[in-house]
Amino acid sequence: QRPLAGLSVSVKDLFDLRGQPTPAGSVVLADAPAAQDDCPAVARLRAAGASVVGRTHMVEFAFSGVGTNPHYGTPVAFDARTGALPGPARVPGGSSSGAAVSVATGAAFIGLGSDTGGSIRIPAALNGIVGFKSTARLVPTTGAVPLSTTLDTVCALTRSVRDAIVAHEILAARRVTRSPAPLAAWRLAVPTDTFLEGLDPQVARAFERSLDTLRRAGARIEPLALPEVTDLASIQATGGFSAAESYAWHRPWLAQHADRYDPRVRTRIERGATMTAFEYIELQQARVRWIARVEDSIAGFDALLSPTVPILAPTIASVAPADGRDALEDAARDAAFFRANGLLLRNTSIVNMLDGCALSLPCHTAGELPVGLMVWHAALHDDAVLNVGLRIEEELQK
Repeated sequence: QRPLAGLSVSVKDLFDLRGQPTPAGSVVLADAPAAQDDCPAVARLRAAGASVVGRTHMVEFAFSGVGTNPHYGTPVAFDARTGALPGPARVPGGSSSGAAVSVATGAAFIGLGSDTGGSIRIPAALNGIVGFKSTARLVPTTGAVPLSTTLDTVCALTRSVRDAIVAHEILAARRVTRSPAPLAAWRLAVPTDTFLEGLDPQVARAFERSLDTLRRAGARIEPLALPEVTDLASIQATGGFSAAESYAWHRPWLAQHADRYDPRVRTRIERGATMTAFEYIELQQARVRWIARVEDSIAGFDALLSPTVPILAPTIASVAPADGRDALEDAARDAAFFRANGLLLRNTSIVNMLDGCALSLPCHTAGELPVGLMVWHAALHDDAVLNVGLRIEEELQK
């Protein structure tokens, strides 16, 4: 069977395609030797009948949730439901920026991407589409330029949850167990710590309206205190996995080509240079203990619901680098960029630290900017998250 026969797939620029270099959104790797083989994810999609339509733009080396790229340009956010967004151009989210826009505009049926801190779910939320971050271990990361070998997940963007299931089954080479259970059969929770803080008013309205719709459909939704989430700041006080692990990979390239990196990306990578071996090992151990605590707290629920991101897509102009002629303007733009990046990654990155799985699906209505609802749980709860996502999508589309 070839479930993707005749359908198009776009490929994020960090995946190997046989006979092509893999630049990962950079100019540093633009002239690297061509890949000898397709990466496993691409090979599985081709074997399922997919036609690769091209590579997609991405944040340089996948190190941002905003979606900007000073080398090749920034794709403009596009709502899959209603078309081009009104007003000034907005960021598409990242780092799988072009992958999301390719799916939202209909250029691709599946957008192959990666998710290290939210890089599938953030652009899904900002472009009105579906993004599923599977449990990381289920899909091989071979043949992809790494950001964090601990957190990287190979996954996909689609226009519906049903299509997300198809993509996941192909990428993970496993069948999803479908459940006929109605929405009322699932026990759901809304974590109240961190996830709901500082929401943009439109995000808050869309999220609460969606919860009301689900409750009217019979869903059992309970608030859940999850104070463990607030411990992540102290756990990562000496730096996170992405900085340390990306610095280990980029060190030889930085030694020769530091001036060719996006300065905003280089700054984040170089933070990894200060982490000691002791601190890195301690971070690994602290994460294991933290995961165990969170899993205990959420074990009684089938899935958890949160806003995917707490803000609307910023305008490109507000976060794009300035022209360098005014130091104050440069600093203001950089501050706006890093603030937006932190907010966009805030909710999604928690699931990556949990080694969990999560689905983002649109929950806004016509006339609103795109907003995503995130359905998530711990590792290897992929089938439950997808089944709950299916039921939620059905209710929100009525």
